Amino acid sequence: MARAKKPAVEPLPHPRGGWGNQVQGNERISNTAQAKVEAQKVGREMAIERRTEHIVKNQDGKIGSRNSYGRDPHPPKGWVR
Repeated sequence: MARAKKPAVEPLPHPRGGWGNQVQGNERISNTAQAKVEAQKVGREMAIERRTEHIVKNQDGKIGSRNSYGRDPHPPKGWVR
């Protein structure tokens, strides 16, 4: 039986300026930062702690990059668990 996928952490533009991290499915932003780089760093730490995916969005809302910090069902070739 497959486990439910944990919600990803997303750094995205904050409506009032700056950037914020939001866990998918939550209405509220978990934390804010003035710069995208700062928000990405905190978001990465949140994703590692939660063992989930970290999805980084651009200013226009499109996905710029994504990293998985959980159990990836399709690891890269040559990866050993």
